[in-house]
Amino acid sequence: MRILVVEDARPLAEILAEGLRDQGMAVDVAHDGLTAAAKLDLNAYDVVVLDRDLPGIHGDTLCQMITERDDRAMVLMLTAAGSPGDRVSGLTLGADDYLAKPFHFPELILRVLALARRRPSSRARTLRAAGIELDPVRRTATRDNRQLDLSVKEFALLETLLRAGPAFLSTEDLLEQVWDENADPFTNTVTVTIGRLRRKLGSPPIITTTPGVGYRIADPADEA
Repeated sequence: MRILVVEDARPLAEILAEGLRDQGMAVDVAHDGLTAAAKLDLNAYDVVVLDRDLPGIHGDTLCQMITERDDRAMVLMLTAAGSPGDRVSGLTLGADDYLAKPFHFPELILRVLALARRRPSSRARTLRAAGIELDPVRRTATRDNRQLDLSVKEFALLETLLRAGPAFLSTEDLLEQVWDENADPFTNTVTVTIGRLRRKLGSPPIITTTPGVGYRIADPADEA
């Protein structure tokens, strides 16, 4: 899941980004509306956490720009103005949810997850393939009814591969979707994390690699 945090208060933006990354999400940050608009043109996001009072391009205008896109992200609008009238006006602009500052971070996490599930392109809550069952909401994963003890990044990597299946995802695809724009494209972090995930999934192996193409989940029964 890839998130864009648009917040001009830099300390708050970093707190939001780190907290969301701790939940296994890939997070990009913009501190003004112009930067946010440029990132939205470059990347596909599931959810935008959007401060309303932004420099450059106001949050209201940016919200309308997002909602006019064909494959648009869901928008969680943040604002210090939390009156019923403010919430109504924010939702009228096309925001999918509205959260007044100050807020409890666990509530923000739950709202982001709920919006991602509501996104028109999202799939079934429980993902299943090759004996794997993964529930993104409960953060649980099993293989053949055996509970998997996965790190945050291993869980996000497995979820991304399951959502893409049976298609291949390249190293660049995985860096973009599981990590974020700050990931070093020359690092071996994907290879290392894939290796750890393979060991935890056990035998027979279900993550296949095609050199020059990428990785995918494949059911050993189908490969026989």
